Amino acid sequence: MMKNILYLGYYIKNLDKEKFRLFFDHVKKTKNISSVALMADILSSSLKYKISILEYFQFRFYDLTKADRKTYAGTGYMYEYQLAMNPKVHREILDNKISFYKKYARFVRHMAFGIEELMSNKELSAKLLTNPSGKIVLKDSVGKCGMQVKVFKTQYFEGKDLVSFMETEKFDLAEEFVTQHPDIMALSPSALNTVRVFTQLNEKDEVEFLGARLRISVNSEVDNMAAGNIAAPIDINTGIIDGPGVYSDITKEDAPVHPVTGVSIVGFQVPFWKEIIHMMKDSALHVKDNRSIGWDIAVTKDGPELIEGNHDWCKLVWQLPVKKGLKNILENHLANHSQHV
Repeated sequence: MMKNILYLGYYIKNLDKEKFRLFFDHVKKTKNISSVALMADILSSSLKYKISILEYFQFRFYDLTKADRKTYAGTGYMYEYQLAMNPKVHREILDNKISFYKKYARFVRHMAFGIEELMSNKELSAKLLTNPSGKIVLKDSVGKCGMQVKVFKTQYFEGKDLVSFMETEKFDLAEEFVTQHPDIMALSPSALNTVRVFTQLNEKDEVEFLGARLRISVNSEVDNMAAGNIAAPIDINTGIIDGPGVYSDITKEDAPVHPVTGVSIVGFQVPFWKEIIHMMKDSALHVKDNRSIGWDIAVTKDGPELIEGNHDWCKLVWQLPVKKGLKNILENHLANHSQHV
C-alpha cells in the first residue's frame, strides 16, 4: 500500500489540473454525482487499482463494476511491468532516437542524422535539405509524446545554417520528412499517421502481438493521443480497422469517420499489412534485451518503416480503442517471465 500512496503523490504532483477540472465537471453533470462522492471514488480507485487520477476518467471507472475495474492496467501497474520487461540498463537504445536509428537501421528507410553527424559532415545537411518531400523534421532525440518535434519546409533554411539553427532551438536530430502512403494521406493529411504495434517476447523468445492501433491526427502536426488526436483498433490478422477512433478526452464522441476529411475509419485497410507483421517480428527479435515494446511504424508507398520503439508504451492507446481492460494479458506474461529470470 505504501508504494500505491507514493504513486498517488506522483499523480497529484503531475496532474494536468485544467484537464482534471474538465473531466470532473463533465462526470458530475452527466452522472449526477456529488463532488465529495466522486473525489472519494477517484482517490480510493487510484490507491486500489494503481491508476492515475486522469485514468479514472479515461477508463470510465465511474461506469464500471469492481470486477471490471480490476481488468485495467494503469500507470502504476505499467511502470512495474515495463520495468520488469525492459530493465533501465537496456532502455537507452529506445529512449534516444539517434541510438535507435543506428541500431535498427535495416528497418528505417528515411534519412536521419544526429547533430554531431551534421557537424562532422557538411554534405549531410545539403543532402537532407534537398530530399524529395521538401520538408524536414527536427526533434529532441529524447523527447516524448510528440513533444519537441517540429516540421519545416526545406526552403525555410535557404540562407540559414541548419546546425546553428538546431543548436539555438535545442534540437539534436534532423530527419527527412516521411511521405505516407496515399491511402493514409487521404484519411488524414495533417501529420504522419503511424501504426502502433505492441510486441512481447515470451519465455521461449517467440514474438507475440499484444495488439495494433492506427494513431490518427486531427488537424495536428503529430499523431499522439496526448495531443488531442484519436486512435483506432486494428485487427492484427487482417490489418483492417474494426472500431471507431477514440479520444483520450472523455468529453468527445468516438469517430467512426475522420472528423475533418470524412473518410471512414471503420473498415479502413492499413496498406502493406503482411509486410508490417513480418517487420515487427524481425524488429522484436533484433534486440531481445527489451521484451515488451510499442513500435511506431510509418507506411509509405514503398512499404513500412520504423519511426521509433517505446519501452514505456502507452496504456491508453492500448486499451481505450478496444474499450476494455487488458491487464490479464500482461499478468500472464509477467508470471511466466518471473519463472524464467
